[in-house]
Amino acid sequence: MEWTRGNGRRPPLPVPDLASDRATGHALPSSPAPDSRDRRSTLRTSMRSKAQPVPSMEGKTVIITGGNSGIGKATATALAAAGARVVITARNEARGTRAVADIAAASGSDLVELSIFDLGDLSSVRAGAADLLVRCPRIDVLCNNAGLILSERSLSVDGYEATLAINHLGPFLLTQLLVDRLKDSAPSRIVNVASTAHSFARRGMVFDDLMAERSYRQMEVYGRTKLANILFTAELAQRLVGTGVTANSLHPGSVNSGYGRDGDTTGLMARGVAIYAHLPFALTPEQGARTSIYLCSSPDVARVTGKYFAKCKVKTPSAKARDAAAAAKLWSVSEELVERAAAS
Repeated sequence: MEWTRGNGRRPPLPVPDLASDRATGHALPSSPAPDSRDRRSTLRTSMRSKAQPVPSMEGKTVIITGGNSGIGKATATALAAAGARVVITARNEARGTRAVADIAAASGSDLVELSIFDLGDLSSVRAGAADLLVRCPRIDVLCNNAGLILSERSLSVDGYEATLAINHLGPFLLTQLLVDRLKDSAPSRIVNVASTAHSFARRGMVFDDLMAERSYRQMEVYGRTKLANILFTAELAQRLVGTGVTANSLHPGSVNSGYGRDGDTTGLMARGVAIYAHLPFALTPEQGARTSIYLCSSPDVARVTGKYFAKCKVKTPSAKARDAAAAAKLWSVSEELVERAAAS
């Protein structure tokens, strides 16, 4: 597939919020003190008071990766309740099937479906995209939501560092494979869930060690993949100028979303994530999903593209996330990695 850059000026690349966007919901050994509970209740009540009605999504088809839990599931529920046909993706069929039932029950919609594929396996992504193209004559919104953080370095089935493969290369390929359908369905939207954790990538993308072979620090590696999400979005938005397809990225906030329950975090990382989930400022998945829902549905951002959002507002990301040359290079390197996997 050929991509060409538009002639318009590059949209400014999207400051961060709280440090982690997803955390587990593991129970702590003891209950928080009453004053902690009071603070948490006050904060969450304040967040709930800011919720906005979701515009009608009747007649629209929305694809949400990782829609079987956390932010993705909450996003799917809200958009289904607004009338959208929602297709969630998951790598585990049993969990995905349960999620579809939960979303349908909570939203009152029977237009909720499941597509099974693994973002960490690029051949599986190709099969999943083919399935989606057969089932979806139109695609109005693609929400690349799925992601993870790994305590220890591991490789994907294609031989790539797994965090990069799942958080960036899988969504990159999926977007390429679906973009023509999105163009045919324009006006349409691509929404990429990034994170303020992109600021952990202080050295930028580190293209000479993209697979973290020399050094693996889980938060830095995770931060690089979230930086990749923002850079990818900006380059994508530029290439889609004039097509009627917008692309934006977002930080969802510090969310207690069940993140890490599949064994993706271990040791001190797992313990830290579990504790983090119970801090007073940890949001519920429904609260954390608000910016995703906003970008997927609001008429206020129908013509906005190439931006980075937090709390439903445009924010400025780190300097590394505003590097146009790095965004272009990441695109080229990602294409090479995807093509190499297809040829092997």
